[in-house]
Amino acid sequence: MIAHSLSDPVFGPAQNLHGATFVVDVEFVAPTLDRHNVVIDIRHAREIVSRVLEKLKYRNLDDLPEFAGEITTAEFVARHIHDCVREELTKDFLGHVNVVIQETHDAWVSYSGVG
Repeated sequence: MIAHSLSDPVFGPAQNLHGATFVVDVEFVAPTLDRHNVVIDIRHAREIVSRVLEKLKYRNLDDLPEFAGEITTAEFVARHIHDCVREELTKDFLGHVNVVIQETHDAWVSYSGVG
């Protein structure tokens, strides 16, 4: 759960401060398995994702200094989560990260980045 406003007329009433409940899925994808036959240790993946999401939970994104001047669309938030997760991964993880944010069953976005 977050709050934010999308400060551009293209977003209509969403320009006003409003809440959103995001379901966030972070997918770790690799072309091969490691020596333990996993893409990534699931405990490690959960710890990383939890740390990244904890900084956003129940926050007004408009108040976060790192988002100053940004339009915090779901796509923007997905990219932010992607980049933060990538920063925490060790060099041992050779795959890529895909972040999906779902607002409703028929409204979702995905961001994979370049690495």
